[in-house]
Amino acid sequence: MDSSTLETRRLAALDRLQLMDTPPEERFERLTRIARRSYHTGIALFTLMDADRQWFKSHPGVSESEVARSASFCNQALRDRQAIVVPDARLDPALAGHPWVTGAPGIRFYAGVAVHAPGGFKVGTLCVIDTAPRRLDEVELDVLYSLGAIIEEELARHRPTPTASGRYMQQSDLTAAIQRAQHAFLAGVDERSAYAVVLDDLITLTGSRFGFIGEMRHDAAGNPYLKVQAIHNLDWTPDTQALYQRVREHGIRFERLDNLVGAPMTSGKVVISQDLDAEPLSIGLPAEHPPMSTYIGIPVFSGERQIGLVGLANRDIDYELGLAQELEPLLQTVGNLIERDQLYREKREQEKNLARATHYDALTGLPNRYRLSELFGCALVAAARRNTRLTVGLLDLDDFKTINDTHGRAAGDIVLCAVAERLRRSVRKPNLVGRLGGDEFVVILRDVEDERAYAHLLATIHEPIRYRRTTLQISASMGLTVYPDDDASVDLLLRHADQAMCAAKELGKNRYEHFDLARYFSRQERGRVLDRIAEALRESQFELHYQPKIDLIGRRVAGFEALLRWNHPTDGLIAPGSFLNHLEYTDFAGAVGRFVIERAITQLQRLDDEALDFTISVNLSPSHFLSPGFCSDLWHALQDCPVRLRGRLILELLETTALDDSNRVIETLQACRELGVQVSLDDFGTGYSSLDYFRRLPAHEIKIDRSFVQDMRDNGDDEMIVDAIISLAQSFKRRTVAEGIENIATHNRLIEMGCEYGQGFLYSRPLPAGAALEWARGFRWADIV
Repeated sequence: MDSSTLETRRLAALDRLQLMDTPPEERFERLTRIARRSYHTGIALFTLMDADRQWFKSHPGVSESEVARSASFCNQALRDRQAIVVPDARLDPALAGHPWVTGAPGIRFYAGVAVHAPGGFKVGTLCVIDTAPRRLDEVELDVLYSLGAIIEEELARHRPTPTASGRYMQQSDLTAAIQRAQHAFLAGVDERSAYAVVLDDLITLTGSRFGFIGEMRHDAAGNPYLKVQAIHNLDWTPDTQALYQRVREHGIRFERLDNLVGAPMTSGKVVISQDLDAEPLSIGLPAEHPPMSTYIGIPVFSGERQIGLVGLANRDIDYELGLAQELEPLLQTVGNLIERDQLYREKREQEKNLARATHYDALTGLPNRYRLSELFGCALVAAARRNTRLTVGLLDLDDFKTINDTHGRAAGDIVLCAVAERLRRSVRKPNLVGRLGGDEFVVILRDVEDERAYAHLLATIHEPIRYRRTTLQISASMGLTVYPDDDASVDLLLRHADQAMCAAKELGKNRYEHFDLARYFSRQERGRVLDRIAEALRESQFELHYQPKIDLIGRRVAGFEALLRWNHPTDGLIAPGSFLNHLEYTDFAGAVGRFVIERAITQLQRLDDEALDFTISVNLSPSHFLSPGFCSDLWHALQDCPVRLRGRLILELLETTALDDSNRVIETLQACRELGVQVSLDDFGTGYSSLDYFRRLPAHEIKIDRSFVQDMRDNGDDEMIVDAIISLAQSFKRRTVAEGIENIATHNRLIEMGCEYGQGFLYSRPLPAGAALEWARGFRWADIV
């Protein structure tokens, strides 16, 4: 078709609109106002283009109502398929000299899209204009297209009514209906709204008073049925209104094919009835279905596949086969769109099934490990935000392999499904239950206040399961850990619950056990300490503090106990209770032990240089003392220490260590005495030394454990134990030292009982070497009493 013919048809389409030189209309004024606000510009125009001029139907921002077509900015938008955007008119060769650019209103920016008449011809433009340069992004351009589409819908509102002459509709109206169908299905509106748009057009185009449109589907057996997606009746009654509401909410499913609805579906042909009262196929419709006098049923195809059905009824004139033929372009478009929608729905269903296979266990339907981790992670975040507790339980079926081996895998699957269902019933939302794999299940429970809940879960699983003629008896072991007491990640919490489950198995099965948090934290702390000890030794972060030991008989300072401290550069001064136990039975125990002995000997030599005869006691690491190299370590440390000073070094050994290997301990202590040092039995009373063993131990001194000393004034049993230890030491001619003296009453009572030496906060806390010596020089017995 040549350009002159197209222009003639375009002008005819413009003329049919009957809008040229008409007063302003609010429906168009509203849209240009929206355009001005959307783009923050002063000018927005809806224009119509005839042969010689561009006339402004809506022109806020400019006083002119028309310009010559040859001088129109919008002429190019009328010719192009795409929007025309001019960021800066002064830089555009075609527009730089335009009067509206060089003079008022001083246009710099222009963007315009073509507006189509219902027949598809471009009859005008929607444009926005600004006096400053600017650019549009894709979103802003989409808004302009959308506003243009709304104007086109307004232009399509005036539709001629059908006549009895055989001309049922204008081509332009049919074209507009096709465009609206495409827009409804492709714009992402909900499915039923899209069908309703199409049905509204079909009723209007044909002059019908009732209609429905549905999608042809097949059940699991392959039998066809019609899913009515939209229904409309111009003469509603309360009964038919109820039917309409059902369609809007759920759709209607027609499965019977022996009626007017089913006839086009089985034959694939148009069905027409001019007198439904005499039509036997009218049976089978819902009781509340609107009354129908005349009817046409038109199958909808996509290619050669029947995909839907349109039913129209109650027209003032008869339905004819030519009507279906005239509607064919619209119905073919609708068929293609329905198929596209079906393919999209099938794809979504496949994606949903894939997602389900990815996230849920195929056998039990429970969340699998991957999905459970996601849900568990969300539950942890919520628990932290709400300050609630989460119990993580990992269940493992006891002797499940025996069931599989004895009765077969089918029996095992039945057991797993039964356990899953029992857990699902017992663990209500928002709690979680999932299957990790194999015979392992996980439960996530919120704020459990009664531990009987755990026993109830196990009891539920323990119920017998019938399999064929056999009763299967099952049980489960469960490990538990509780967040935030166990403040760990999802994976670590599951691992801790698994460790507790293994403990439950070892303790007899069909029971639950809690994760040992104290032991876990101790292992964590041990690892953290050991990671830093080498650096502490290398950088001399260890130091000795000295606590005075008072001669209660001679009323003087007798010596000091050297106590290890870790002067960490960031954590500050760390007491030995925080790290010494973690060093036991590692190479660091010997390294730190050698440091303590060597530093104490060095301090003894400094005291001797100042003519001070104080003793220094050091605590021995049990594992270092019992190691084969201890005597060698002590010998090397004493090489530079004069023999006369060695007797002032007292090695303190825990009574419990002395009991580990009596012969070896006695042999090692004897070797220490031969090197010239003294031996003290520390924390005496906490072990179970026999009198014979006590007699044979080559110890010079007995230190009474602080737990007895501190409580002796309030606990008669503790006082009796202290008195017995003092008497025992006196009988075997051993010195006694009471540690943990914190008040004057205990001090006085110990003197009455015959205790020779005392040590505790009553006298002084442990002090650095210089401060300890200064304290000793200023000591006065009178300050105590």
